[in-house]
Amino acid sequence: MTGTPVPILMYHSVAAAPNGATRALSVAPRAFAEQMALIGDLGLTPLTTATLAAHWRHRRPLPARPVLITFDDGYEGVHRHALPVLAKHGFPATLFTSTGWIRGPHDTGGGPDAMLDWDQVRELAAGGVEIGGHSHSHPQLDQLDDTALAAELAHSTGILTDELGAHPVSFAYPYGYSSRQVRQAVRTAGYTQALAVGNTLAWRAQGPYALRRVTVRRVTGVKEFERLLQSRFVARDFAKDRALTKGYALVRRARQVCRKALRSRV
Repeated sequence: MTGTPVPILMYHSVAAAPNGATRALSVAPRAFAEQMALIGDLGLTPLTTATLAAHWRHRRPLPARPVLITFDDGYEGVHRHALPVLAKHGFPATLFTSTGWIRGPHDTGGGPDAMLDWDQVRELAAGGVEIGGHSHSHPQLDQLDDTALAAELAHSTGILTDELGAHPVSFAYPYGYSSRQVRQAVRTAGYTQALAVGNTLAWRAQGPYALRRVTVRRVTGVKEFERLLQSRFVARDFAKDRALTKGYALVRRARQVCRKALRSRV
């Protein structure tokens, strides 16, 4: 691989007292503030997802020591706790929203913890946070048939466009899983880049619809976070995660093949 590897940080909830469903992938407000301060102290340059992808698409040089700060789902703590810290440092970020989990007229009631409302999402956008797509009901997209997949993407994308006045251009796959079918559907829905998980650094060679991220958890300590930012020991620190992901991906592909075979017999 050539070029500059970029750590794309994947956050979920930022909360002092998350519930059991979100605790493992939540980050305490104090820890988040310390992590953002470290990004500043190390002289890294935060970018939005759209900005990174545009640099790579047009082969423009990246700024010094780029890093991406991303949030999935749409938890209320991103507005309450993360936005003031981001604003303090002047850091842009990207929030990938599951539109059916945002409180308001489109709410399905499926949000696993305290979720944002649309006024808060608009305030985040006004504060320099790119708002991207993350589906409507947060399904496993690679398990849907073509019709259901297209409908899920169209519904969530339409809501984001109506609520924010602009078509979103960046997407993150729920649960981090995708397939060739899913990536093509995301592209057809009008997104120009999409993020997976993978727990490894992002490279241009991964392609705009399969950029990898690294997970920040409640147990991520300062030393581990610094290693991650400096691109050191990422392979070692996330080796178990990647092995589990690859194993589960094989199971998911086998299930998908079986479902297609059953549908062809009907």
